[in-house]
Amino acid sequence: MDALPSPLILHEDPVSGNCYKIRLTAALLGMALERRFYDITKGETRTGQFLAEVDANGRIPVLQAGNRFLPESNAACFYLADGSELIPADRFKRASMLRWMFFEQYQHEPNIATMRYWLHVLGEANLSDEQRGLMAMKRSGGEAALALMERHLAGRDWFVGGGCSLADIALFAYTHVAHEGGFALDGHRAIRGWIDRMRALPRFEAMER
Repeated sequence: MDALPSPLILHEDPVSGNCYKIRLTAALLGMALERRFYDITKGETRTGQFLAEVDANGRIPVLQAGNRFLPESNAACFYLADGSELIPADRFKRASMLRWMFFEQYQHEPNIATMRYWLHVLGEANLSDEQRGLMAMKRSGGEAALALMERHLAGRDWFVGGGCSLADIALFAYTHVAHEGGFALDGHRAIRGWIDRMRALPRFEAMER
């Protein structure tokens, strides 16, 4: 693995699962991250200073590597893990890992993470009429994503290959707190077993909530 620049700084809000993915990746690899905190509910990533110095899109997480800034959680995880055991050496397995990371961002996170943010962070009483109107669709999409994951994990321990990869990290972040968005995991035996295996990994770091 190539040496990474110093310092490695994570610009984050600890309540975010996308930020947690990066912290968990670093922890599993034994890497140290400096942390800079922002409260997304108070608009702290929309200030002129943040937009000018960290990310012009006004979003977190952003991984700072030396004097360069890398937004998008899965890209940051890949940057940290490049050349490590968290990225399969086999070409097809590596592509399969990316497939599940794309699935996480396009089908899983927009539903499960959004519901968790609305219910757990904002609170249902504070939702707009538009958000309330989207809840049934978000719930249906989240349940479909969990059902696909359950079928895939039946008879296997990990999403790709014989060990934990970035696919597992990306999907773990919001799946293990899915109940905070109103998604019960009681009927998903394979997912619950996989969550237990993730928590048992050496150097595992729990999410701050």
